[in-house]
Amino acid sequence: MKTLKIYLVFVWAVAGLSFSCTDLNEELKSELEQGTSNVNVADLLTGAYTALYTPYHQDQRWVLEEISTDAAMAPTRGGDWDDNGIYRAIHQHTWNPDNSFMNSTFNSLLTVQFQASNVLRNDPSARQAAEARFLRALSMYDVLNLWGMVPYREDLEDFKVPPVTLQTQEAIDFIASELNAIMNDLPSTGAAYVANQNAARTLLMKLYLNKGAFLNRENPAFDAADMNQVIALANEITASGRYQLSSPGKYFDNFAPNNDAVSTENIFTLYNEFGVRGGSVDRTWNTIAHYNMTPGGWNGWCTLSDYYDLFEEGDERVGIYYEYPADTMANPGKRRNVGFLVGQQYNLSNDAPLMARNPSSQPLVFTPEVTLRTSGATLETAGIRVMKYAFDYSVPSGQRNNDWVVFRYADVLLMQAEAILRGGSGSGTDALTLVNNIRENRGVAPFTSLTLDNLLDERGRELYWEGWRRQDLIRFGKFLEPWQEKPADAGPHTLVYPIPSQQIAVNPNLEQNPGYE
Repeated sequence: MKTLKIYLVFVWAVAGLSFSCTDLNEELKSELEQGTSNVNVADLLTGAYTALYTPYHQDQRWVLEEISTDAAMAPTRGGDWDDNGIYRAIHQHTWNPDNSFMNSTFNSLLTVQFQASNVLRNDPSARQAAEARFLRALSMYDVLNLWGMVPYREDLEDFKVPPVTLQTQEAIDFIASELNAIMNDLPSTGAAYVANQNAARTLLMKLYLNKGAFLNRENPAFDAADMNQVIALANEITASGRYQLSSPGKYFDNFAPNNDAVSTENIFTLYNEFGVRGGSVDRTWNTIAHYNMTPGGWNGWCTLSDYYDLFEEGDERVGIYYEYPADTMANPGKRRNVGFLVGQQYNLSNDAPLMARNPSSQPLVFTPEVTLRTSGATLETAGIRVMKYAFDYSVPSGQRNNDWVVFRYADVLLMQAEAILRGGSGSGTDALTLVNNIRENRGVAPFTSLTLDNLLDERGRELYWEGWRRQDLIRFGKFLEPWQEKPADAGPHTLVYPIPSQQIAVNPNLEQNPGYE
């Protein structure tokens, strides 16, 4: 299926800790300070790529970006999905520095930074170094986005010295300089699961588009020069000729088990292949599927009815019967198998209506109505479920083949349209055309005009559950507003997350974000 040469992965089990702890045991210190000259650089680079799986695959980073918004919720279902209230706190913006998702995500992203930096001290080729620096820049961008600053360790020799803290502008400048410096050493062609020039351009677009919001999250300003950078980078990506919007009926090619071969939009992805290597992409099914579906899941996460109502009739993105090679289910009723799963659910082998588990006499009907705490008759059925990645039935168990999507061409075009609206070069007609081209391919009528409000809604429709909703709501000034199962925020401090208590305890260069003391 995929042609990437696979190397044995060198595992740094304590990589996240190495960024923060100053009292590692002597054996570990000795081992790290000796360097890794006996390890193949390709192994280390593969390890850096692999480290992205944990924060990205519908888990840590994803939870902080989506469950904190109007797009997703993890309701407590009786005794299930309680987990000491960590999911409820994230959806209602009542988190604190001890929320376990804060520390796990922080550690995982810093692990990527460490593994990428470790490649650089082991005599990599120019291309290997460029790929590693891209991965490091991506992880640093995520930390900046979530926490507003970035711990950074340049010296990997002396772990007694704590990492410095790059404040917002310093982090922006560092990430931009890194991406520009490596551009010519990254490949311009090849598989999307390898860091490439257009991936670097897309990350730069996100950096410049969000720069004003990073610097002042409550009242962001958008500099015309930054918006022109976004537009210029988008034009370069388009001019590369490598991407085009998915044809009508092919939106879910981007998320299919063979998306590495059939997607025309994916710019940067995370490699997944059964029997080779990959992450937990099957969490996209497990977290939403009912126990009696095939395969059974954990009956958990859902979307909100107001978010579902953003979609128009005929919009392919809301869900279709999607035919793909890895679908071994007969599906005689041609039931929706991707998108938003709502209403009566069926056995996709024989089209028999499914029933709930408790009580077993109740039909399995996913309802738009859902509360943050569910109980009684709706315990198992409340909430519309979201299935963005077509399930890979060709694999008996374990690792699925869907590559995880990080950057996609449709997002590039939407960012370009937004940059025009925010003062960049181009006309309102240019921006409208960019968005309507997407809408036409998704099967919905064109807009007659484009505003920031309907552009935000369009981003919600196009990029749902891809890990960008929180960032979008902040940039558009909507994150503090009330929505279903969340009141208005008590203050603007929630526009960044609290730095985890465990991190502050071991790194004297970290200071808690305002509002969380």
